[in-house]
Amino acid sequence: MFLKNYDQIVSNGQTQYLQKKRKNVLDIFTAALESANPYNAVKRVFEEGRIVFEAKVFDTSDFENIFVVGFGKASVGMVQAVCDFVTVSKGVVVTNDTSARLECDKIEVVIGGHPIPDHQSIKSAEKIIEVVKRCGEKDLLIVLVSGGGSALLCKPRVSLEDLQKTTNFLLRSGADINEINAIRKHLSYVKGGQLVRLAKGVVVSLIISDIVNDPIESIASGPTSPDSTTFSDAKKILEKYFLWDKVPVEVRKVVEDGLKGIIVETPKKDDSVFDEVHNFIIANNEIVCNAALDKAKSMGYKAKILTTSLTGEAKHAGNVLINKAENHRDKLTVFISGGETTVTIKGDGRGGRNQELVLGCVERIANSDIVLASFATDGIDGKSDAAGAIADGFTLSRANKKQLNPDKFLEENNSYEFFSELNDLLITGPSGTNVMDIQLIVI
Repeated sequence: MFLKNYDQIVSNGQTQYLQKKRKNVLDIFTAALESANPYNAVKRVFEEGRIVFEAKVFDTSDFENIFVVGFGKASVGMVQAVCDFVTVSKGVVVTNDTSARLECDKIEVVIGGHPIPDHQSIKSAEKIIEVVKRCGEKDLLIVLVSGGGSALLCKPRVSLEDLQKTTNFLLRSGADINEINAIRKHLSYVKGGQLVRLAKGVVVSLIISDIVNDPIESIASGPTSPDSTTFSDAKKILEKYFLWDKVPVEVRKVVEDGLKGIIVETPKKDDSVFDEVHNFIIANNEIVCNAALDKAKSMGYKAKILTTSLTGEAKHAGNVLINKAENHRDKLTVFISGGETTVTIKGDGRGGRNQELVLGCVERIANSDIVLASFATDGIDGKSDAAGAIADGFTLSRANKKQLNPDKFLEENNSYEFFSELNDLLITGPSGTNVMDIQLIVI
């Protein structure tokens, strides 16, 4: 079982029946996560030296050299699959997982910063640029993209310190990931389709999506994708969240220079640079939700997917899901959802969107037969060592005995401390993949 505290989570159930429901929730999560295994996702598209999709087939024997670059939380598993199926000339992969291991002497592994980029993130981008520039007209460049790549692949037009400050402002503002990445793209030399300007050969980009509705241009800030956003959009987003006057002067200067045409706009869909660039989604949140659905049914539950595009403020989103679930109540049912909510940070607490989503429902589900859990598929929820949290009808009474007020912890954005006191945090460590979040409601 991937959960380090599996037995503790199960034993926290106050009745034998509730312990069984908790156990089933964890087992469904396990099946869902296994379906997003990055190695298997890449393996599925390789057939005897060919990369096979319905729209196009690439025979790797047609190329003189095969170069590989990868960035994101799932990148190591993805790169390993490529190395196991084709002969790689040279490559670089950057991840945030310090325990990552790769069995391929042609690939260099770099550890970068996430969610805030660091000097290693810049170093990784420079190494990746070196590999991309080596890709000639008769070569193939395989780009392996997954969530987290925006921070891990970092070649900024501003100082690292200014970029870190701006990223921190954006992550705390309540802006969604598409808005955040629009800013990132316009402060970068490689994001927003700019990376492929450096390659002369055929580019095949295999993408594991961590964003609602799989917008290729936003996943890892779309380094191989045409960009529909502009410097004008970047400025409007900063103004929308009252950040224009807060971000460093150099950040504002880059945006203003872009508006004046001094800095070239990111490449758009009609740009010839994309003539030999091919982007494919190979895993996403829908896959894990369907795996959860199948597992729940195999356990004898009725099961229903409520949505795979959950967004909005985390502390309210759980109640929206419960409303939908109660409207479809029929015998013992598992309701499944996925997506990525946001947290507007106002307090100084610790936690993440999954923990906050569950905390926002503790009073709502008190004394009911509902079990609710929310889980980040990358194993890291916000700035914490938890992947998420679980709650049931007894959670509020257990909290009251410890004098834990859910509303107070919500105000302080301190969901981690609340569930830590109850031993109801879901602890996994980095999972090696990233396809957003998944929620389970058992009624």
